[in-house]
Amino acid sequence: MLARYSREPMRAVWREERRLKLWLEIELLAVEAMARLGRVPPEEAVLIRERVGFSAAEIHKREERTQHEILAFLEEIASHAGEAGRWLHHGLTSSDVLDTALALQLREACDLLHQDLLSLRITIGEQARRHAFVPMIGRTHGVHAEPITYGLKLALMYDEFGRAIDRLLAAREQISVGKLSGAVGTYAHLDPVVEEEVCQKLGLTPAPASNQIIQRDRHAHLTTTLALIGCSIERWAVEFRHLQRTEVLEVEEPFAPGQKGSSAMPHKRNPILSERLCGLARLLRGYSLAAMENVPLWHERDISHSSAERMIFPDATTLLDYMLVLLDRLVADQSVYPDRMAANLARSKGLYASEGILLALVRKGLARKEAYELVQEAAMKCWRGTEPFPTYLRQTPQIARLLSPEEVERVCSLESYCRHIGDTFKRVGLQPPEP
Repeated sequence: MLARYSREPMRAVWREERRLKLWLEIELLAVEAMARLGRVPPEEAVLIRERVGFSAAEIHKREERTQHEILAFLEEIASHAGEAGRWLHHGLTSSDVLDTALALQLREACDLLHQDLLSLRITIGEQARRHAFVPMIGRTHGVHAEPITYGLKLALMYDEFGRAIDRLLAAREQISVGKLSGAVGTYAHLDPVVEEEVCQKLGLTPAPASNQIIQRDRHAHLTTTLALIGCSIERWAVEFRHLQRTEVLEVEEPFAPGQKGSSAMPHKRNPILSERLCGLARLLRGYSLAAMENVPLWHERDISHSSAERMIFPDATTLLDYMLVLLDRLVADQSVYPDRMAANLARSKGLYASEGILLALVRKGLARKEAYELVQEAAMKCWRGTEPFPTYLRQTPQIARLLSPEEVERVCSLESYCRHIGDTFKRVGLQPPEP
């Protein structure tokens, strides 16, 4: 299923060919920058740009011998440049190339995830407006509380993924740095101007300070951001799972013609998309832990982070890409059942109005403690009885003396619970429809 829904652009970001091309461009830009400084003969810099190339298969062969991917890469590209190839990697260290290229890949991945989030928010916004004034019961602790609307619930989702966008863009900025500062970050064999020029042409910011690597707190920031977006996805997947339970059945995820829910029970329509998203969110959290453990390295660097990052970044970005596309589909194609929402709302027998009655009694001059106890007593009778809540309110003399039947009916009306829905929509950036 992952291959079916994952998009080609994200896979392309992490292909070996793409990575090798980035390595090559960084090496060429560094040679050209050094030529402008007079450190490399300009004609040889031109020659290198014209001639250099690589064969991925040949790099693999060389790596079997060298056991060093950058040296294997350098041997291969230098072999195409002749004598001028001696200027390749001049004053650089492996991580100058590796980390700068990784920054470019991560930035590209962030841009794709940004587009996913924008698309998802459009879908959520459309559904929120469609169901802006569809009443349903709100639940706290899984128990009926007060009425809300399904549109309000989705407006909350819309706002949450707006924050996800903000976090992603902040992490993108943090990760969009390059470094060409040499073996331990001292620029001992390379002018800082080279770093500045190369980064400028790549659209990166030079790391203000580095040792042999770009510091991994930046990468941990990004990975934990991806995991947090995954948490938001799971939060809503859990919500939709609960709303699809047989006893609730107010919302149902798409169920395609020919789809099967169980190998044993033909009647089953299970929330498999939501459950899948919940499971995948756990993987993202695992990647964030590994990324945080990559932050403390020995002295100017070791390579304990390297093996983990080869898994973390392609997997986490591709996985989140898939999850966002899947959630978009789930929200767009879900079935919403207003009649079921109304039926579940009615099961409260009007008890959702208990706070409204409490506050109405306080406004009539009753002490809050006394009002609370009177309303609770009537509510407990309703809870165990068969009549609607207003009946038990009228049977409580202290309440009936202060509130007329018309006042009770007005407090129990759904209108009071929906009158500020439009205001909330505007505050989260959604234009509310007419009630």
